[in-house]
Amino acid sequence: MTRHIAFEHLHNFRDLGGYRTLDGRTVRWGRLFRSDSLAKLQGADWDRFLALGIGTVIDLRHPWEVERSGRVPHHPGLEYHNLSIEYRPYDQAGLDPDVDPARFLAERYAEAAHERGAEIGRVLEVIADAAGPVAFHCHSGKDRTGVIAMLVLTLAGVGADDVAADYALTGRATERLVAEWRASYPHLTLTWPAYGTAPAETMQRFTAELTARYGSVHAYAAGHLGAGGDLADRLRERLLHP
Repeated sequence: MTRHIAFEHLHNFRDLGGYRTLDGRTVRWGRLFRSDSLAKLQGADWDRFLALGIGTVIDLRHPWEVERSGRVPHHPGLEYHNLSIEYRPYDQAGLDPDVDPARFLAERYAEAAHERGAEIGRVLEVIADAAGPVAFHCHSGKDRTGVIAMLVLTLAGVGADDVAADYALTGRATERLVAEWRASYPHLTLTWPAYGTAPAETMQRFTAELTARYGSVHAYAAGHLGAGGDLADRLRERLLHP
């Protein structure tokens, strides 16, 4: 099976299937996808997206981002949720060149996890309860999308090394994400050389922060998200091979 699915206008669309859990099960292919903004879908890209049978889209951006840049096209039977999980916006492109990406991003992810628990819980509930394949996305498919991917995979039982490696796969899209930023903002200067990168250390730091504060990622989900106590079981039932 293919993890990275090629689109003309999407740069970071991939299937979360195939990962082995610590108890020897496997995440099903074709059940859960992560992506950069699906507002860019058009033409052949839209046809390719529809062929995946996705019935639910979760848009993790702020409502003002949706208003500014659009949303996934309307389509009969496609359920759309706009659930913003970012605590406060931050301009990565304009950061000082000396800002360490792993430390800075992990701090932002932890901030969102602490402050936006109700919204994150709702995202995980939608994934657990969806009838068919689900796609979730933010702008670049890296940060907010990375937070949700880490939580879903960890709660499903995937090991920390594979979770961090999945996050780092965004590195294959970095060049295209940078080119897209430059084309969108030709009047601005990109000052942070780490823009669009996804060092695995970021997710390792984020996971360690949740563990230090809550005891484990599972304890964070059970005690902070306001989701059902059986959330992890429902995610495993829906996403894993029996």
